[in-house]
Amino acid sequence: MADEMATSFGAQAGDYEAGRPDYPFEAVAWMLERMPAGSRRVADVGAGTGKLTRVLAKAPGAEVVAVDPDPEMLATLRGAVPGVPTFRGSAERLPLPDASVDAVVLGQAWHWVEPIAASAEIGRAVRSGGVLGLIWNLRDDRVEWVRKLTEIMHGSHAELMLAEGDPVVAAPFGPLEQERWEWSRPVTRDVLHRMAASRSYIITAPEDEKARIHGELDALFDELGLRGDTTIDLPYVTRAYRAVRD
Repeated sequence: MADEMATSFGAQAGDYEAGRPDYPFEAVAWMLERMPAGSRRVADVGAGTGKLTRVLAKAPGAEVVAVDPDPEMLATLRGAVPGVPTFRGSAERLPLPDASVDAVVLGQAWHWVEPIAASAEIGRAVRSGGVLGLIWNLRDDRVEWVRKLTEIMHGSHAELMLAEGDPVVAAPFGPLEQERWEWSRPVTRDVLHRMAASRSYIITAPEDEKARIHGELDALFDELGLRGDTTIDLPYVTRAYRAVRD
């Protein structure tokens, strides 16, 4: 089931693109601060629709490639971030030559990988002194209505993993450093429904479970007074990690 969930997002690529938030530029910049001087080649692995790719591509002189196992997600990415080369692959099987990139980053994706194998494979593709960066946008469940939202949709694999501790990264990468940012974005009822529809648990759920979740979300949004173009601020905590290759 985990493999089915990990590769389920392409079926809802449009909802993923519309419903998921972008990454704060400062968090992405922090992930890459430890790259050697003059570095510019970055691979976005598990790139999905390009939420992280588009931030990476804004850096002057950056040479970015995007890797994802799902061709439908990559098709959406090519429309969102034209000109970035795309390749099918995974963190455990990268379509990249040895020591060919200065950094590999994963947004909302490390919780789907086998960390020991992925660390070794990424270490093969990253030059010595290069960086592995991991980043997640997490809804801030300290806010009551957000906590209710999560209860209805179910906690994600990322939320469950990070609740248990920091992600595991292995050789040839050194110790993990971490940082966090708190922010919010205005969302409408439709955006919240599309965000829910893009989650792996819901994509792979039976139709009666999808209907139950949709109905409970509608009840919550009614309670919040969300109708039409009315917005509410959805708070996030972005958690970023980085490790340097030996």
